[in-house]
Amino acid sequence: MSRATGLAAALPLSARAGAAFDPFAGVEPVRATPDRIFRTTVCLRPFRAAGPRIEVEQVGRKRVVHNYGHGGSGWSLSWGSAEVAVALALADGVRDVAVIGAGALGLTAALTAQRAGARVTIYAKEQFPFVRSARATGTWSPDSRVAMEKAVDPGFGDRWERMARASFSYFQSLLGMPGDPVEWTDRYMLSDTPFGPRRAAVTGAERTDDFLHLESRLADIMPRSVDLAPGTHPFRPAYARRNSSLTFNVADLMRQLTTDFLIADGRIVPMEFHAPGDVTKLKQPAIIHCTGYGARALWRDESIVPVRGQIAWLIPQAGVTYGVYYGSLSMLARRDGIVVQEVGQDEWFGYGDANEAPDHAAAQEWVRRLATFWA
Repeated sequence: MSRATGLAAALPLSARAGAAFDPFAGVEPVRATPDRIFRTTVCLRPFRAAGPRIEVEQVGRKRVVHNYGHGGSGWSLSWGSAEVAVALALADGVRDVAVIGAGALGLTAALTAQRAGARVTIYAKEQFPFVRSARATGTWSPDSRVAMEKAVDPGFGDRWERMARASFSYFQSLLGMPGDPVEWTDRYMLSDTPFGPRRAAVTGAERTDDFLHLESRLADIMPRSVDLAPGTHPFRPAYARRNSSLTFNVADLMRQLTTDFLIADGRIVPMEFHAPGDVTKLKQPAIIHCTGYGARALWRDESIVPVRGQIAWLIPQAGVTYGVYYGSLSMLARRDGIVVQEVGQDEWFGYGDANEAPDHAAAQEWVRRLATFWA
């Protein structure tokens, strides 16, 4: 009998009454030991105070549609922002499109353009697994450091909601696919003290920053949080709150998107760009620019601020697919690896830090702390 199953069986009858399933099935303790770390990666999220840049710029005779600067919401907003960018690229009947970048935003833009009837070629310096999108946390987070409250225009919230809802809908179509590129999994937020009525569903902390938070607009499509009383869950901290969210198993997801693109006669051409004028060498009249943090150097866009995020990757554990947040540490068990990272006490953690060198000592310390999460 597993520890989680044993705990459920030991709960008071009132806690188990009417339960037709083990509420903690799959919530096995993670084997959190440094010897199970198989890599440590760093990703720089491309944050823009005004939000993602999705607009047209004319470069010579080329129509360049920018689609970058999504902060920590690149995967989550990818399909919705692709719809906006592709509509701009295909204006005036254009049907031959180039996409620069083969990460989350590049692949979804390319697929969206194909579905709209365009011939699409992706030009990219790097492909999976070397793109920054491959080093993402892998959780649905459509408003994670997506903009600053005081820097957005009045219509930003409505545009964000349309993109988030469109992306959410697209990701539903990938549920149940081989390899589980996208799936619903549970999240547990832990605390040593009772949760207050205003605590946020994602971090469990009071909002004390100037980042824009819009996820409440999606309350009708997101599961509600449930508080778990002390002694009714398998974790060491007394209080726990459970929710469910989409998980992106990024390795399977990127392979699925790449395969879909190639099957539809898409082409991926290795190419490196050094300056905006380099795009004039492409034969396509419309170009969707999706280089993420790379746009800071390529397009000389200093409005992009790096937000450093390091991940310690633990070997996947069979049957374990859930997330835990406690203090300043988070863990998300995915099919392609168990993601462990320091997230800090607020969203300013990692802000402005462009260091991409892994800190292996910190990664090992995080994993040792993770081991203390369970009773």
